[in-house]
Amino acid sequence: MEKYLEKAKTILIEYGPNVIYALGLLIVGLFIIKRVVRFAKKIMTSRNVDITLQTFLSTMIGVGLKLLLIIAVVSKLGIDTTAIAAALAAASLGVGLALQGALSNLAGGVLIIIFKPFKIGDLVEAHDEIGVVKDITIFTTQIVTPDNKRVIIPNGTLANSNIINFSSEGKLRVDLTIGVGYDEDIKETKSVLLNVLKQNDKVLKHPQPTVDVEALADSSVNFAVRPWCKVEDYWSVYFGVTENCKLALDKAGIEIPYPHAVEIQKQA
Repeated sequence: MEKYLEKAKTILIEYGPNVIYALGLLIVGLFIIKRVVRFAKKIMTSRNVDITLQTFLSTMIGVGLKLLLIIAVVSKLGIDTTAIAAALAAASLGVGLALQGALSNLAGGVLIIIFKPFKIGDLVEAHDEIGVVKDITIFTTQIVTPDNKRVIIPNGTLANSNIINFSSEGKLRVDLTIGVGYDEDIKETKSVLLNVLKQNDKVLKHPQPTVDVEALADSSVNFAVRPWCKVEDYWSVYFGVTENCKLALDKAGIEIPYPHAVEIQKQA
């Protein structure tokens, strides 16, 4: 018994200080890491960093510092950390190769959240889809199309494609083409069409709506009708102005040409 006690005493004397030091380092290190993460969150909040990015970056900072702390604690216990570092590097490489797509989406999400090409509620066109942005996460962006379909787009794909943000300027131009017959008076037609735009409450006064001759087509004189409106009023103005232009032209007796069927009879 005395032999084992003596051996335990020797081990305690030899390794005890290192164990106590390592334990103290672990406790103090965890305390400091907690403060660092809290301080990082505070800075990001003061700079209006997106909450999703705040959570992600805070987690990454915490995990990275804890890994470094563990290596330092193990080193103080007298264990060779070279093998541990090599194992972590190999594991990181393997995970990186296995999750290439996920990491691409992660990087794309970080870029989108930092540079903010769009925000939740914006009307955008991206990756051949048009809709209102419903949610932005680290890995995907969700948009709702005009026919109420939810489209989930990977951020890696989204960050590398062209993005059209219809909402960023706060207003849109509605592009319409109205054709009338060649026999109709151009000035009168422009006056009728402009009057339709001015009577629509959702058409903005500034920039001013315009009506101009766009093309001399095969069977009609085409007018470019260009009202401006708020983003949320786009479809209302588009359909409303189209209908009212037809009604106003009919009332003014201005003909809108359309194909006519011609019956040709063969003589016996």
